[in-house]
Amino acid sequence: MVKIARWNHGDGTYAGFVDDGKCYALPDGHTVSTLLGAGLAATLERAEETIRSAAAVSLDDVRLLAPLQPSTIRDFVAFEEHVEGVRKSIDGAAGVVDEWYQAPTFYFTNPHTVSGTGEVIGIPAGCEELDFETEVAAVVGRVPGSEGRNLTAEEAHGHIFGYTILNDWSARDLQRREMKVSLGPCKGKDFANTLGPWIVTADEFEDLHDDEGFLPISMSVEVNGAFIGQDLLSNMGWPFAELVAYASQDSVVRPGDVLGSGTCGSGCLAELWGRNGSKTPPPLETGDVVTLTVEGIGAIHNTVGERREASTRVPARPRPRNRTREKPPG
Repeated sequence: MVKIARWNHGDGTYAGFVDDGKCYALPDGHTVSTLLGAGLAATLERAEETIRSAAAVSLDDVRLLAPLQPSTIRDFVAFEEHVEGVRKSIDGAAGVVDEWYQAPTFYFTNPHTVSGTGEVIGIPAGCEELDFETEVAAVVGRVPGSEGRNLTAEEAHGHIFGYTILNDWSARDLQRREMKVSLGPCKGKDFANTLGPWIVTADEFEDLHDDEGFLPISMSVEVNGAFIGQDLLSNMGWPFAELVAYASQDSVVRPGDVLGSGTCGSGCLAELWGRNGSKTPPPLETGDVVTLTVEGIGAIHNTVGERREASTRVPARPRPRNRTREKPPG
């Protein structure tokens, strides 16, 4: 299994491959972006060469980082069960809106607040309802001869370089207020995203796809060792190839782009709040440890840190809506 990672060891930061509990660094000047830009076939050759020739460092002796610094992060909402539960939690309405079934929906989140497994995730200012989201993300790589624009699903499949785990942390109370403006979440989402523990190359999953292109691999989440929920990635409304293809329509996907699946069924607290009619299980608190596990990839875990005590909301000042300026005197 080819695993691509970034890590700190000693005074340095390295990128390379993880194999059999050991880390093998790429030569100086080469990064995960180098691999994504080279494409999957070239990366598999580089992995074999690097593992054969580079010095090994024990995985136990390094601190893993997010496996890449994404160019962009598009996060879809591809699980019907999740949409149904969160809608009940956010606005009290039952069911799923018809528009969800008509085409995939995503939002862009912040590529600059990405963290790795093991990092502490602070509670943002004003948040009393911190939540996790259990997701798988596809990482885009280069396909020679393709600019990644207006792809078919078959073409898009070839642009999927690998998969990693994504925790799309959410401040639900902030999100609930923001979404009443009918635009989507902003400060309820952009404070943290966790990716990791590494990228597993797409070839490792090739034989697992069903006839429609879905991956029936298990996704689960625990808080402080207590089981919260589990689902199959194949319960997405669209396979990943179709999500990548949709993202590319009248646009472009490029190496380093990350596309999240959206939260799986029972993969977050807000969905369970909607179904249970109460905040059960309770929102995350300082000291809680959240662990997401995905079959064939691994697990990421993060500890919830302190809340940042600050007032960040700035109310609007009502304006007179003048359409012309008064003439200056004289």
